Amino acid sequence: MKKIRVLTVDDSALMRQVLAMLLSKDREIEVVGSAPDPYIAREKIKALNPDVLTLDVEMPKMDGLTFLEKLMRGHPMPVIMVSSLTEDGCQTTLRALELGAVDFITKPKIDLREGMEEVAQDLIGKIKAAARATVRSKQPAAPGAAAPTKLLSSAMIKTTDTIIAIGSSTGGTEAVKEVLMALPPNTPPILITQHMPERFTKTWADRMNDLCRISVKEAEDGDSVLPGHALVAPGSYHMALVRSGARYTVQINQDPPVNRHRPSVDVLFASVARYAGANAVGVILTGMGGDGAKEMLTMKQAGAFTIAQDEASCVVFGMPKEAIKAGAVDKVLPLGDIAGAILAYLRC
Repeated sequence: MKKIRVLTVDDSALMRQVLAMLLSKDREIEVVGSAPDPYIAREKIKALNPDVLTLDVEMPKMDGLTFLEKLMRGHPMPVIMVSSLTEDGCQTTLRALELGAVDFITKPKIDLREGMEEVAQDLIGKIKAAARATVRSKQPAAPGAAAPTKLLSSAMIKTTDTIIAIGSSTGGTEAVKEVLMALPPNTPPILITQHMPERFTKTWADRMNDLCRISVKEAEDGDSVLPGHALVAPGSYHMALVRSGARYTVQINQDPPVNRHRPSVDVLFASVARYAGANAVGVILTGMGGDGAKEMLTMKQAGAFTIAQDEASCVVFGMPKEAIKAGAVDKVLPLGDIAGAILAYLRC
């Protein structure tokens, strides 16, 4: 069996040592080298030809973002960012995902060895997914700038009573953004579960709010579900739709993880199937694993219209693939066609 060859790039000798120790425990992964800065990393990439790179955000000589941007223009490859949980760290990590990084992990604040042991399985899973990911060369826009997006007309919408539920994971921050940026201001209510740690979800929601014609915010318990608004499940919390009379709200809770995730897409989809029934659209986007497949089928059986992103446009064709296999999907579409398909359905 061919092992996944990993190169770690971090200015901390301890972090490089801890990463090598943890990753070497998995039989499918081989740490082929490490580098303390991007200049040495560049030479090692040429010499060692790794399958996946782990890249620290903050480094001397050249920061991780600058290196990532150069790498994605000249030698695109799967990159997992290693980030801090600070506000600056959240902003930088989201920028890295815009530039083409596949995913990220967060550094523990205190005990590095013990903290990294806790995230080891998550990191190993992300490296395995990254090794299978589709990475495309990026010609990035300025930070926070929107890529050209086909803006769809609000005249297409006949009803705003429908609930749109979106689930995503690896590659989803950019995929969700592309869908939302195309939607008009009077789009029906949107609920989003993206696998992401706490703090990052608010930064991501705020970033999308600046770019989209609809309002986007991190959900709080009891928030009303309204046309022209998208609510994002907070990291480490499930989000579920609830109904009181004619009014929809969301419930935020810390029930146990589902499919090893909190927030879980299945939790969102199950609640939408229960309370919105046929007045719903379910969308499952790029991501590893199978979260969302089971309850997307429940949504479809309740009469909802369901869409999965196609393999060619996914970063990781995991969650959509499982939903398709389960018979839960009405339409399989390229990412660029999904917003239009949602609005076309609402026009019917």
